[in-house]
Amino acid sequence: MAIEYLKKGIDEKQRSEDNEKVKKVVEDTLHRIEVKGDEYIRELSNKFDNYSPPSFKLSEDQITQLMSEVSDEDIEDIKFAQKQVRSFAEAQLKTLNELEVETHPGVILGHKNIPVQAVGCYVPAGKFPMVASAHMSVVTASVAGVPRIVATTPPFQGKPNPAVVTAMKLGGAHEIYVLGGMQGVGAMAIGTETIKPVDMLVGPGNAFVAEAKRQLYGKVGIDLFAGPTETMVIADETVDGEICATDLLGQAEHGYNSPAVMITNSRKLASETINEIKRILEILPTKDTASVSWRDYGEIILCDTYEEMLDKANEIASEHVQVMTDRDDWFLNNMTAYGALFLGARTNVANGDKVIGTNHTLPTKKAGRYTGGLWVGKFIKTHTYQKIMTDEAATKIGEYGSRLSYLEGFIGHAEQCNVRVRRFGGVNVEYGKPAAKLKN
Repeated sequence: MAIEYLKKGIDEKQRSEDNEKVKKVVEDTLHRIEVKGDEYIRELSNKFDNYSPPSFKLSEDQITQLMSEVSDEDIEDIKFAQKQVRSFAEAQLKTLNELEVETHPGVILGHKNIPVQAVGCYVPAGKFPMVASAHMSVVTASVAGVPRIVATTPPFQGKPNPAVVTAMKLGGAHEIYVLGGMQGVGAMAIGTETIKPVDMLVGPGNAFVAEAKRQLYGKVGIDLFAGPTETMVIADETVDGEICATDLLGQAEHGYNSPAVMITNSRKLASETINEIKRILEILPTKDTASVSWRDYGEIILCDTYEEMLDKANEIASEHVQVMTDRDDWFLNNMTAYGALFLGARTNVANGDKVIGTNHTLPTKKAGRYTGGLWVGKFIKTHTYQKIMTDEAATKIGEYGSRLSYLEGFIGHAEQCNVRVRRFGGVNVEYGKPAAKLKN
C-alpha cells in the first residue's frame, strides 16, 4: 500500500515565507488604522482601489440608484438564492433551543441564546464581485436576529458594484460601506471617526483579509479563518477526467494561491484528468489565474485503497470536498475534517458557493479539524444563568461550595458560600473555615 504524488505544488517552506510577508504588511496596516483612523482608510482606498468618495457609507438614495441598475432577472436570481440560504438558516435556528432545568430541588440552571449585537460582513468584490457572499453573511446574520449588520465591499472597477450592493440590501444590511481589503475589515473592527466598531467579523477574503481577521481576533470575534479558496476532488472510475478537471479548475480560478487537490485510486482517471486540465486551460476565460494556481498549488494524489483516500483527505482537511465515488455516503459517514462536502457527480462546489443554501464561508488551512463553516449559530451567543429558589438549596449548595473553594485555597470564594449558609441555613460557620460536611 502506498500513496504517490503524481503532481505536487510548491513546498511548505515557500508557502510559509509568503504568509510571513502578508503578516507583516497586515500588522503595520492595522496599527496605522488604529492611530490615523479615517485619514489612513482613505489613503489605502486611494492607493489600492483609486476610490475616494465624500463618504464610504452609501446613503439610501445611492443604494436605491445602484439597485435600479440591476436587471429584474438578476434581482430575481438574487432573491431565489437568498430564499435558499434563509430557509436553511431558519431551519438551523430551530435547532438552537434555550434550556432551563432543575438539577437539584430548588436549583435552577439554564441558558439563553442571544444574537451578537453588531456584526461586520465583508463581501469580496475586487477581482470578482462575489454577490453570493452577501447572502451567506448578511442573510444568515439577519435570520439570527443581529440588530446591527454592517456590510462592506471593495469598489469594482472603480465604483460600487450594483449587484453586490443589491444583495446586501435585500439580505438585510443596516449599513453599507464601499471599502475593501485590510482597510475594510480593519475599519469595522477597530472603528474610525465615522465608522462605529462591530463586535464580530465574518466573510471570506484574500490572504490579507484572512490575516487581518486573525490578528483582530480577540478585539472582535470572527467566524473562522477563511483564506484563499481550497478545493479537493475525491474520485474513482465512476466519473471521468472532464468532470474532475472542471471541478478542480472551477475553484482554482479564485486566485493565484488557491489549492486544488485530487485524490483518486485510479491512475487512469488521474491521467485523464491531467489531460483534461491541459485542454480546458486552453479555452477557460479565467485561465490566467487558474493556470498559475494549478501550476503552483495543484496536486494529484494516487492511493491504493479507499481507506488511504479517506486518511489523506482528513489529513489535508480541505475547504471544499467534492466526492464522486461508488461509496459517497461512506465518505460522508467517515470524513471528520473538512469545510463542506459535495456528494455525487450531480452536485458541485459552485452550487454551494452560489445558490443551494448551505453557507460558502468555510474553514481553510486545516481549520476544518476544529470548526465547521459559517452558520446561523455563529451569530448566536449561548449564555448560562443560575438561580436558587429555596433556603434549603442555598444551604446545601453553599456547604459544598464552601468546602470545594477551601480545598483550592480560595478563602474569599468560600466566604461567598459561607455567608449564605449562615444567612439561609442558620448554620454557624467559623469565618475563613469550610462548612461542616452534611450529616446523613
